[in-house]
Amino acid sequence: MFEFHSDKKRYFDMQAENARQYLIPFIEQTFPLKQGMRVLEIGCGEAGVLKAFTDKGCIGVGVELHDFRIELAKEFMAEEVRQQKISFISKDIYKVNVDEEFSGRFDIIVLKDVIEHIFDQEKLIAWMKGFLNPSGVIFFGFPPWQMPFGGHQQICQSKFLSKLPYFHLLPTFLYKGILKMFKEDPTELLEIKETGISIERFEKITKQTGYKIVGKLHYLINPIYIYKFGLQPRKQVKLISAIPYVRDYFTTCVYYLITPN
Repeated sequence: MFEFHSDKKRYFDMQAENARQYLIPFIEQTFPLKQGMRVLEIGCGEAGVLKAFTDKGCIGVGVELHDFRIELAKEFMAEEVRQQKISFISKDIYKVNVDEEFSGRFDIIVLKDVIEHIFDQEKLIAWMKGFLNPSGVIFFGFPPWQMPFGGHQQICQSKFLSKLPYFHLLPTFLYKGILKMFKEDPTELLEIKETGISIERFEKITKQTGYKIVGKLHYLINPIYIYKFGLQPRKQVKLISAIPYVRDYFTTCVYYLITPN
């Protein structure tokens, strides 16, 4: 497991810097940020991504299922909480009372490395229209399921499995058997095998749920890999990005910006 997964402050700082350098510039190519814009992050974790938005003058709201991560977020962003620049909700997103707890709609909704963990992705994407401003946008960043580490095997305790590409694509019974052989807890990894999403499936869902894609960027080397492997980010070549299905196997990260039709 990568060291920063246990060093939460380092992980927070890493996410904030990644958002400043890559995520926000991608959004602003289409949707310039303005002071006072309301930003919601679903699955905010320790809120490193939201830190980058509040530093730009936005008002942040973070929703996170795990209480301990929210407590860390409040610690790392204590000054922003005091100044009412950010607030947090520790709850399943489907159980949030939108009218009472959100107190209005959002200009930007962010899901970074989250949609691939969600069951019933069509339901969530369609539902988000209810708390997005009509001219607002939703950002998605995720690893395509078929890419070398799309199974999130980097979280394995085994150093061998954590560096083994593509084995998450094996049939479930073989995949589960390998995990058990190396004494890994298969629960989270098998769940990701059920929820992992491809580029083609994501684009199909956005169309079916009444959105249009206004921004798209595919990476051969995920920007976050500079922290994980010391590799410099690199955009996917246009030829590969244009080939459906093939691109999923060689694209480690995609950014999308969508807005309601």
